[in-house]
Amino acid sequence: MVKTVDFSGRPFHFIGIGGIGMSALAYVLAKRQLPVSGSDLRSTHITERLQGVGAHIFSRQEATNLELFNRSSEQVLETVSATVNGNRSSYSNGNGKAFSDPNSLLLYETLPQVICSTAIGHNNSEYAAAKEKGCPIFHRSDVLAALIRDYQSIAVAGTHGKTTTSSLIGYMLLKAGVDPTIIVGGEVDAWEGNARIGAKGGYLVAEADESDGSLTKHYPNIGIVTNIELDHPDHYQTLDDVIKTFQIFETQCDLLIGCLDCDTVATELTPAITYSLDANKGADYTVKNIISNHNGTIAQVWERGNYLGEMRLTIPGNHNISNALAAIAVGRKLGLEFSVIADALFTFEGAKRRFEQRGHCNGVTFIDDYAHHPSEIEATLSAARCKVDGNNSSRIVAIFQPHRYSRTATFLKEFAACFNHADLVILTDIYSAGEVNLHNISGEDLAQAVKHNHSQVIYEPCLNALNEALPSLLQPGDLVLFLGAGNLNQIIPQVISQYQAA
Repeated sequence: MVKTVDFSGRPFHFIGIGGIGMSALAYVLAKRQLPVSGSDLRSTHITERLQGVGAHIFSRQEATNLELFNRSSEQVLETVSATVNGNRSSYSNGNGKAFSDPNSLLLYETLPQVICSTAIGHNNSEYAAAKEKGCPIFHRSDVLAALIRDYQSIAVAGTHGKTTTSSLIGYMLLKAGVDPTIIVGGEVDAWEGNARIGAKGGYLVAEADESDGSLTKHYPNIGIVTNIELDHPDHYQTLDDVIKTFQIFETQCDLLIGCLDCDTVATELTPAITYSLDANKGADYTVKNIISNHNGTIAQVWERGNYLGEMRLTIPGNHNISNALAAIAVGRKLGLEFSVIADALFTFEGAKRRFEQRGHCNGVTFIDDYAHHPSEIEATLSAARCKVDGNNSSRIVAIFQPHRYSRTATFLKEFAACFNHADLVILTDIYSAGEVNLHNISGEDLAQAVKHNHSQVIYEPCLNALNEALPSLLQPGDLVLFLGAGNLNQIIPQVISQYQAA
């Protein structure tokens, strides 16, 4: 018998609850008044937000985290009492913080549904304990798939642009008064995180990930495919393997919206509604007369040959015009007036780590961006070029931390050619993301490859040394972009502090 995710009141326990995808699901479940607990290796603002909505957070991934489950009420209360020296009003979670009402733990007499991401291996002690106890174990995509079935759902898929497009759609519906539930892979100030809860049984906007093949689990009412490329060679052998995943997803959408600017989408899928930046491609939604500058973008929007009106975006780059067209297509399908859509697009400030300005001091602007694939880097640097064009004293400084050995090796040639819009390129060593270096490749190898196409390349493998070196490398007018999906962005506050002191 196939296991199904249970939303009737059975507890959920997340191993690695602080991850961007896991935490969004945990937040929605907790806001639906379901018992939620989870573990992570460190306390963050994300885990603190989950605690604020009633989730119980353990600061270590240990088998003992599951000892509160499948026990009698008396045993639970004894544990609570013993842990906090007889004080039955709170229960320590291992990091000095206390859970609220211990009586809520009485719900945990039932074994929990244990939720894992692809990052959790079978040798994880907490996972092994869950398996030994007989807990139903689900991948995080199983929970998302169940939620998608539980709402009028809009699932945004694609190799690039998922987070911004899903955030745009969610924000548009929020501003239109639709009150959506939103689950995205980035944090958005408009709902103070990576998820929000809306009207039960209403609309759900979700980012649907293809990286591990789990995209095929989803059956949304509306699906969007922004583009298709090979981005995860750790999971897919070829582009054809990726295409097959998206083709299965297409068959499971009641309606598919696709971008014709991606040749693979145009030739391998048959979307019912299309969009394109090229008015000659015959898409349902397109733009004309694009004007881009340091303030953003203005473009005329056309719907099936009819002029809808003017779109204004403050988030830069042609790739974001494309993302906005996807949102417009969804909004119009749902019956929204274009004026409502346009107002939302203009006031959308973007998701964190998507061309996010982190600071400005001594004439230098610091940008944090998640771009980690050659196509993403090229699009982000092109958007940066629009920001500085017209200012002869401005430079674009691209600081890139390669992400995964497999990706770096597979796309070495493409990475070498994607920094042309930068005036100075600084590369670090590769962020492994847990991979073994089977390709015998390093960040220095990538730096040497980039040097064949770019005259200003610096290799600084260590982040601490990079932090110390940057004040002498930067100059007033610079637009500095920290690029990558690893931990490079964690040094941005220190870099700004160092630069202020220099």
